[in-house]
Amino acid sequence: MITPLVVPAVLLASPADLPLPNDATVEVGQLPAGTLAAAQTPPVVVVPLPPVVPFVDPAQAANQVPAAPAAEGDLDDFGADSVQVDKDPLEGFNRAMFGVYRAMDKVLWRPLAMGYKTVVPKPVRSGARNALSNLTEPYIFVNFLLQGKPGKAAETFARFVINSTLGIGGLIDVAKTKDFKLPHRPNGFGATLALHGVKAGPYLFVPFVGPTTFRDVLGDTADGSFLPLVVGKPFSTWKYQIVTGVVDGLDMRAEADAELRTLFADAIDPYATLRAVYLQNRAAEIEEVRGRHRAKKVDAAPELDEPLDDPAGSPKASDTPPSPPSDAPELQDPMKDPATN
Repeated sequence: MITPLVVPAVLLASPADLPLPNDATVEVGQLPAGTLAAAQTPPVVVVPLPPVVPFVDPAQAANQVPAAPAAEGDLDDFGADSVQVDKDPLEGFNRAMFGVYRAMDKVLWRPLAMGYKTVVPKPVRSGARNALSNLTEPYIFVNFLLQGKPGKAAETFARFVINSTLGIGGLIDVAKTKDFKLPHRPNGFGATLALHGVKAGPYLFVPFVGPTTFRDVLGDTADGSFLPLVVGKPFSTWKYQIVTGVVDGLDMRAEADAELRTLFADAIDPYATLRAVYLQNRAAEIEEVRGRHRAKKVDAAPELDEPLDDPAGSPKASDTPPSPPSDAPELQDPMKDPATN
């Protein structure tokens, strides 16, 4: 959202045009002979001007809702996850890469993703998605330990064992059912770095990777290298990396198609819109891992019938007695004088 800035006009007056007070005196020091006649210019007196108060439209002021003060404890202890979309030092590079992505997505990536969604049956796509998600549980388990959350780590380990056995290698997400109640909890090394005070760094957009930050580039690299380094083959082979990367990328693009179309439909600046949405959602994910639940997605703000009414302090409509009917004529024009009717 672009907030218009109203700059009040300031009238500047020349010092020679400013009247002197009646009792103002000017002391003239000793001047050399012959120079007093040349000093005919009146002395400059600096008169402090009163502060300029900008004009505020009462109608606009009535419609503005004052921002709620930040509650104690809501601020980021580590200063790592504040959403500052105005600080984008690599914006030129990012916008160029975003343009490349939009062009490739239009002619190649989206058609392939929608074709994948059309040709491959939904149970097969869901099974592949569950199996790839199940392979992320080992490094999620390790990150919960690094974050000092042994309870969440134990739940993640139990989820991995249940889905790997009862879920046939993770093809079926059995752990999230009501019998076990172990949902998937996204986590990674990027969140671990955030909880330990590492700042996000500049925003970055890379084709086939999407929006990210320098911290998450490091975190995603560490997460993706966990199974190849710990287990080895087949996770370390380039064939496995390419196949799983393509399948996961096509599935994610197909599932996000409706959201992306809605996001870019009415966006004046699609790049800035995607950047703001990503940074806000990423900050919410960090807070979710941290356990504060501070930044949550809000679908729509409640509509206020009267902008000047306090929703917390106003009585309910049912508690307020009905006002008696008034005999005063209804004013059609608010600027019209009732006495002239």
